[in-house]
Amino acid sequence: MERKLTTIIAMDVVGYSRLMEIDEQGTFGLLKDARSNFIDPAIARHSGRTVKLMGDGALAEFPSVVGALQCAVEIQRQFASRRRMADGMHGLQFRIGLHLGDVIVEGDDIYGDGVNVASRLESISQPGGIVLSKQVHDHIGANVPVRFISLGEQTVKNISRPIQAYRVDFGADAVPAHVIRFRNFELDTAHFELREAGERIAVEPQVFDLLVFLARNANRTVTREEIFAAIWGERIVSDSALSSQIKAARRAVGDDGVSQHTIATLHGRGFRFVAAIENVGADAVDESADGRVESEMSPVAHKPSVAVLPFANLNQDPSEDYFGDGITEDITTALAKNRWLTVIARNPAFAFRGSKDSIRVIGEKLNATYLVTGSIRKAGSRFRITVQVVDAETEQSVWSERFDRDMVDIFELQDEISEIVACRIEAELGLSEQKKAERRPRKNRGAWDFYQLGIAEFYKFTREGNLQCQELLRKAIELDPGYGGAHSRLAYAIVLSMVYFDATPDDARMDDALNAAQRAIELDDQDANGFFTLGRVHLARREYGQAIDALQHALELNPSLAVTYCGLGDSYAYEGRLDEAIEQFEIAIRLSPHDPFRWAFYSYRSLAHLFRGEFTEAASWARKSVQIPNAQYWARAHLVAALGHLGDEDQARIAVADLMRIKPEFSLAFAREHLFYLKRSEQIEAYVDGLRRAGLS
Repeated sequence: MERKLTTIIAMDVVGYSRLMEIDEQGTFGLLKDARSNFIDPAIARHSGRTVKLMGDGALAEFPSVVGALQCAVEIQRQFASRRRMADGMHGLQFRIGLHLGDVIVEGDDIYGDGVNVASRLESISQPGGIVLSKQVHDHIGANVPVRFISLGEQTVKNISRPIQAYRVDFGADAVPAHVIRFRNFELDTAHFELREAGERIAVEPQVFDLLVFLARNANRTVTREEIFAAIWGERIVSDSALSSQIKAARRAVGDDGVSQHTIATLHGRGFRFVAAIENVGADAVDESADGRVESEMSPVAHKPSVAVLPFANLNQDPSEDYFGDGITEDITTALAKNRWLTVIARNPAFAFRGSKDSIRVIGEKLNATYLVTGSIRKAGSRFRITVQVVDAETEQSVWSERFDRDMVDIFELQDEISEIVACRIEAELGLSEQKKAERRPRKNRGAWDFYQLGIAEFYKFTREGNLQCQELLRKAIELDPGYGGAHSRLAYAIVLSMVYFDATPDDARMDDALNAAQRAIELDDQDANGFFTLGRVHLARREYGQAIDALQHALELNPSLAVTYCGLGDSYAYEGRLDEAIEQFEIAIRLSPHDPFRWAFYSYRSLAHLFRGEFTEAASWARKSVQIPNAQYWARAHLVAALGHLGDEDQARIAVADLMRIKPEFSLAFAREHLFYLKRSEQIEAYVDGLRRAGLS
């Protein structure tokens, strides 16, 4: 009995029996034509042979693994092309399975486990798809320019062992602008991910940025100085730091200093990305007129990175370290839910417990932009917890706070502190990043910088600021179309331009906002901010149920995002669920008392009390909102409406004058027009009645 190792292709027509029932003669003719014009020539070109035909299927073998896959890809692409051209081949689709295995040879036929595995892999393929075994995948390397998606271990009929399988991703034939593909890898600049065969590879932020920078400059050698400027900016780092990052980048993509099949070193000159890039012209390379690549033409959006160092136990009793470690881990986990932050994992950060290194040195070793430090002190049942966030480069404090708590349940205490700290850190780091973007020279600004500048304008809550915000966000999207955060914030800015400012609340603007919000979700369906914005857009469209669903999902993704509780409270209020609304506002205020949106926390709560007929509380919360410098004019209008219902003529007169100073055109008609997002007539009438009683007309 003769045996041999070979590569087997099994293929089968999808829905052949149904096609034969509909048109027996036509289907048979299509299959015969497909075999003679496309399948057989492809097999011959790649040195394979057809072992046998099986009605609607075929079995072929190849001496080369690479040749077998090239043949399978060619066949599927030819059929896809002809279906798109609708030239008569659109009625047939094939499934294909590939396996490298040992077979029994008998004459011209082959049998055995290798054949069975190929057949079973074909059965789990999608129509028009290719599924291959790990044995094939591991032999391909960089020899076939396609992308693989891991299917994990598959249990198939009549095969006792699980089979590690992969599918060919034909989506790679239409590469998104924010994805750079090479060999079996892709760099996703929208999600800041390096993936191999669809599986995420953990890399440090600077390693990711280095790979992107080199890939985007793949048509030339980049100098060490260029890399220092692009990756580290004005920070002074040693040559050894660059060597370390190059080594890490090579390791991440299966390269090394000997093979150099992806990153080549040109001694005395610099480095060059030598792996073939599939989507040149999309986001990978951008050449100026003289042929040199300017990295500023397609900059990388840099996410800040944060490391939470183990909290110090000041009681010096090692048996109590568990409490500080628990809070540290919980803060790390909570911060990681913010998709715009890169959070360093627990183990690297915990390696610096008790370290005598400076903040700057620790930051460099962890590649962290910010470090979170803290301490725990216990006296009886009372804990004092201090937290500080430090800019690792400047060693300046960004935010610090002290919490004094009585411990009732240790887990409840850990949950409370970690939730509050994570929420406040997120808000403070946002402000810090906005300031950094403002200081950065315009020529060096990338999508991340324009996004942060747009956020800074957004929080001014002025008409001019809103327009500038939209312009800056569109610039960020132009530079990085896959930047979900920019799409999301643009959607919110469009909505607020109608609610707060002079934009007409029409269907076209509503559709623009919804499209931008949905695009953000398409780009990153794990971003809580994206679902928060989607909820606010649905609310503006008076689609309250959808708004509540989106906002509740945002809280599932990130329960530390204070603004989401405010949005949910607002949605509940307009549905008439006023008790639930006020609970949500209370959570938002507790989590982030210094939030840039806190005036809205107070203002929307004022409105909920007004709808509940609690006019004293409504006036109190409106006054708190008005005292915040960036409070929008609606907070003053809420105060006027509450005072009108209270019948306090003197205070109402003062409040009306203050409102007219800020918004001279405000009137009852103006209020009705801009309360378009309310659908309960009794709420609108209660509000307008309060304004009328206060003296507005």
